[in-house]
Amino acid sequence: MDKETIETIYFGGGTPSLLDVDDLESLLQKMFSTFTFAPTVEITLEANPDDITELKLQEWKEVGVNRLSIGVQSFFDEDLRWMNRAHTANEARESVELAIKYFDNITIDLIYGMPLLTNEKWKSNVDRSIAFGIPHLSCYALTVEPKTPLDKLIRTGQTHNVNPDYQSDQLVLLMQWMDQAGYEHYEISNFAKPGFRSRHNSSYWQGKKYIGLGPSAHSFDTVSRQWNISNNHIYIESIKNGHIPFEREVLTPAQKINEYIMTSLRTMEGLDLRRFSDGPLIHELEASSRKFIERGLMIEHNNHLRLTENGRLVADGIAAELFFDQQITQVLN
Repeated sequence: MDKETIETIYFGGGTPSLLDVDDLESLLQKMFSTFTFAPTVEITLEANPDDITELKLQEWKEVGVNRLSIGVQSFFDEDLRWMNRAHTANEARESVELAIKYFDNITIDLIYGMPLLTNEKWKSNVDRSIAFGIPHLSCYALTVEPKTPLDKLIRTGQTHNVNPDYQSDQLVLLMQWMDQAGYEHYEISNFAKPGFRSRHNSSYWQGKKYIGLGPSAHSFDTVSRQWNISNNHIYIESIKNGHIPFEREVLTPAQKINEYIMTSLRTMEGLDLRRFSDGPLIHELEASSRKFIERGLMIEHNNHLRLTENGRLVADGIAAELFFDQQITQVLN
């Protein structure tokens, strides 16, 4: 049986920058001996600013890492403390300054929509990132996860809650600044200079297959989704016994189409109507999208449905209203 060609590797989830370089190299060697890789394989490593040293950067590059993702979040200490991050603003700056000495393909994460983040500070974070020459930015609105320390502080009135309108305003500003700086807004949370889109993340939005290794890792084979158990101890003990503990869900035709609607609308290319066969399904989709086109939230051009700038602010809501029920049997072309 022929091996499938792997186009990207992504070390993420948790803190892979804590891995000893020998362990990282061992994992890569095992992957290379197990799979067939494209000559231009993209190998990304997520790293916390406080884990980055000049020696580690050299070692990561030597073992084959060619793309670095740095979890900066903010260049202001008060914001980092509010988010309970381990690194400081100085470590954030120094980590980027070191990284650009060894890597051309770098992305950094920034968070917006925090109560302490004024528009002026938000612009400073973005401007600093652009000034570093970083070719890719992933920018996310702050979300408050249940049962976290931040959730408790908000519920007990010790800090302000997140304001969705405030977050929308900062996303609009971000879109304007990145457009002026020459970045493609190729996915709602992602901006890239030409040629520097994340090939790994793009594969998710394009519905390509992927395999996840390790506790909590998810996999997708276009037919079903599979996720490994999240308990580290149980996962390790199961591996020792030659068993991977996981759950699996076979997707229905409606789920496949709805996932395509959700992911494609997040991208600058939008939803390709040509992927639907002629018939009631495509007519229903066009009818459902008409109200969003009339409200200036969406456009239809060259057989594609694309969100406008205002539409991107409510992307999830638009996608949900375009979803089909479970009765359909048609699948995408």
